[in-house]
Amino acid sequence: MKPLVLTYYTATTCVGHGLAPLEAALRSGRGGLAPCAFETVNLDIHVGEVAGIDEERLQAEHRDFDCRNNRLAQLALRQDGFEEQVRATVARIGRRRLGLFLGTSTSGILETEIAYRHLDPVTGALPASFSYRGRHNTFSVAAFLRERLGLEGPAVVVSTACSSSAKVFGSAQRMIEAGVIDAALVGGVDSLCLTTLYGFHSLQLTARGPCRPFAVDRDGITIGEGAAFALLERPGPTTSTAGIALLGVGESSDAYHLSSPHPDGLGARLAMESALTAAAVEPAQVDYLNLHGTATPSNDRAESRAVVALLGAGVPCSSTKGATGHTLGAAGAVEAVISSIALAGGFMPGGINTTEVDPALGVHYLTATRNVAPARVLSNSFGFGGTNCSLLLGRLG
Repeated sequence: MKPLVLTYYTATTCVGHGLAPLEAALRSGRGGLAPCAFETVNLDIHVGEVAGIDEERLQAEHRDFDCRNNRLAQLALRQDGFEEQVRATVARIGRRRLGLFLGTSTSGILETEIAYRHLDPVTGALPASFSYRGRHNTFSVAAFLRERLGLEGPAVVVSTACSSSAKVFGSAQRMIEAGVIDAALVGGVDSLCLTTLYGFHSLQLTARGPCRPFAVDRDGITIGEGAAFALLERPGPTTSTAGIALLGVGESSDAYHLSSPHPDGLGARLAMESALTAAAVEPAQVDYLNLHGTATPSNDRAESRAVVALLGAGVPCSSTKGATGHTLGAAGAVEAVISSIALAGGFMPGGINTTEVDPALGVHYLTATRNVAPARVLSNSFGFGGTNCSLLLGRLG
């Protein structure tokens, strides 16, 4: 595959709005997880809630798209001058030549949960003001951003659970390579809702405190919310030769189980292997690995087996979900941006909250940030049903 440059990128998570607070949190080992005080939830868990979403307002012409997920998308879009860069790209290449590729899993489901509290007592009908198409529908976030940004190119939403917004990088790369578009706006948006918080809790997968990926005492995930975006283009005279590039994309589907990974990490290994093959990079050339690292016993164990089998036990790795929480459908894009920050800033982020790494996992897990500049970073995102994706990013020049 031919490399694509991430000309601009941004992310908004529970540690703050935009790149600066995210990088500061990664460097200092500070997380944004806190005891759950979201909506009506009554669970003894932590969450990664983004501040300021409730205060965000959509313009009147977009009122049919008003939901937590789209407000989060708008909030993130406005950070780091990213929206202005998208508009400048549209002005340069044309609104039909910029594709839109987004990942989400929960989408606007919170709006539906709220609507069900207000069913008509006689007919059982949902409130007349509720718009499934504009709010709950998984394509809602793409339709909203398409209107806000005036885009007319291909628009796609991928919903494959936790790999959703990693897989959009592959969709965009294929369309650029085919010549259908000249550039792509890729990303992911996922917001908190009752379905995921109570759902994961009912599966006994949530931790009481902040999650501890790869720890000997890990006891489950911490759900977060977030949004991240990037502009992908071919390298050219307008892109920096010292920029961050997407070097390879690897996807697999092991379909081992609806909610459990293959015990030996078969799909995970295939995804990582495919990403390296696409980039013509050897396993020994990976400098740092951003793990999927959900902090459940089975997920971390399966991923570690795949990592050791393909990359060996020596590659430095960590999971940044201890800082941001597991942002589900946004995790792939959030962690692609985190990988880009690490590449641009010349460091390897440590996994916070984990004090004693499980020795049975056999990986070189970083518990503190290392000021060593990686040249290539592999980022893993694995979803329910065995839908897996790995992204290889590196520095150009």
